Amino acid sequence: MNVTLVFLLGLLASMIAVLPPGMLNITAAKIRLKEGITRGLMFSLGAIIVVLLQTYIAAIFARYLKMHPEVISVLQKVACGIFILISLYFFLIAKSQPKKPGKKPKTKSKQSRFFQGILMSALNVFPIPFQAYMTITLASFGWLDFNPSSIIAYVLGTASGSFIVLYLYMTFFDKISEKKFTSQKNMNYIIGGVTAIIAIITLINIIKKM
Repeated sequence: MNVTLVFLLGLLASMIAVLPPGMLNITAAKIRLKEGITRGLMFSLGAIIVVLLQTYIAAIFARYLKMHPEVISVLQKVACGIFILISLYFFLIAKSQPKKPGKKPKTKSKQSRFFQGILMSALNVFPIPFQAYMTITLASFGWLDFNPSSIIAYVLGTASGSFIVLYLYMTFFDKISEKKFTSQKNMNYIIGGVTAIIAIITLINIIKKM
């Protein structure tokens, strides 16, 4: 398996996952805007460390599932139900999302921003099932196997893609912040839309196997 291709697949998958406005990229952009690029980068580096760990765990879990195909069928149904519930949750809270008055942020040190990135990324557990799903899907097409070099290449690609998106948000946030899609309500709609698409794809795969 070409590790360069695996790296690029990981990069692309993570960019698709992180590109919609979310907690991490919006926070990184706001830190950069209010406190400078250095603190924004420190926050992003903290977040990326967790992304590396989460993607590695997802790949190992996917490798286990690959060796136990009977488990995949059950988990696909569970995952489909979870993604449907997540979609409904974000669509419902988007409708009832009240506007909150803005608060003046407190300036924090570089170290605290780094650990804030670690904490916020660790609280976001969605990448683990998403990356497990992606690695299994890529493996089913023969684009990824689960030897150590492929796993490392995919993990590094995922971390690189996530960092690129965070950096793009930090660079262009002053331009996109005026757009409506950066509001919390629209972010919830976007996240709900992404999980709904994943749920539909999973449901189609389940139906095909019946």
